Amino acid sequence: MAETYDVMIIGLGAMGSAAAYHLAPHCKVLGLDAYYIGHDFGSSHGQTRIIRQAYFESPAYVKLVQRSYKLWRDLEEESNSSLMKIVGCLNIGFPDTAIVTDALASVKEHDLQYEYLNSREINSYFSCFNLPDEAVAVYEPTAGFLHPEDCINAHLEGAQKRGAVLHFREPVLNWSVEGGEVSVKTAHGDYVARKLIMATGAWSGQLLADLNLPLSVMRVYNVFFDPQNPLPYSPENCPVYIWDFGEGIYYGIPVLPGQGMKFGRHDTGKYCSPYTVKRYVKPREIEALTEEIERYMPGSATNIRSSKICMYTMTPDKHFIVDFHPEYPEVLIAAGFSGHGFKFSSALGEVLKDLALTGQTDQDIGFLSANRFSEGEKINVGKS
Repeated sequence: MAETYDVMIIGLGAMGSAAAYHLAPHCKVLGLDAYYIGHDFGSSHGQTRIIRQAYFESPAYVKLVQRSYKLWRDLEEESNSSLMKIVGCLNIGFPDTAIVTDALASVKEHDLQYEYLNSREINSYFSCFNLPDEAVAVYEPTAGFLHPEDCINAHLEGAQKRGAVLHFREPVLNWSVEGGEVSVKTAHGDYVARKLIMATGAWSGQLLADLNLPLSVMRVYNVFFDPQNPLPYSPENCPVYIWDFGEGIYYGIPVLPGQGMKFGRHDTGKYCSPYTVKRYVKPREIEALTEEIERYMPGSATNIRSSKICMYTMTPDKHFIVDFHPEYPEVLIAAGFSGHGFKFSSALGEVLKDLALTGQTDQDIGFLSANRFSEGEKINVGKS
């Protein structure tokens, strides 16, 4: 006979682990993941993720990320671990660059703490930068970075302590809904639940193929550098940063022990699938990132430490999908986090808990609905 649960979760990365953590005290929870804890096959690895409130993507995210800050601190206290470090963030560009003007829109709408800096001030306050005369920045002192692997482990360990059952290395073969119950078949067993949360990242297109959600999987990459003199690039002297000078949107995180300085491009990549993605960074890709960071942070890329690839699961408008399945109210979808979702996972885990248990949430997530897309848009699995 199939084992029965109140809520099943497929995918135990950023969103799934957080949902399991928040649900476990309230109901019988089963979490399933195709891989092992801490794997690097998806989108939740890479040692650091930026967290910020001056949100140039949309002011609609600000309340949600503010709730995330509170929940990350709560999780730190419960797990007795350090998950989030505040070092500030610079949104850098020209005065009319979107990441500057739209970050300003968010800070003004939500009355956030910030400074508007010119290039002389940036280069003076943060000696790691050598920016052009026309550059400006919105500096957000309350921003910083998260340690994603540690965050996920804290959520998973907390979920298990609260009673959740978690299975790893157990891929889902298929799922169905009948009579108000969800049935899931894996390589190891059959399970039934009243609710199902699909938090499967780059695999969402496969498991939700019936919906034709407009999800595209994009291969992106990071390079980690060791500067010859790390002091100017340390968290004490260098904030996290995002810049756009018309060459693309780039981001970086200061030098950390065991990581070096992380640097990557946010706004472009090759379309792929989880099965075709090339999982190594090519020499010309490393060369392109080295050239870009040296242009504005000279001396930062003296030595190449390592490189990693990651997958973004993109929507056309780059906003997330957090919603009920349009045909099956028993199924919740959390997908399409478009390369900027990790910071929200603590709060979205709480949102998914509320939706699974009560069908509603206090958070304003209407802009993340699945029905905002026109019918018939195809999933772009592309080729790497």
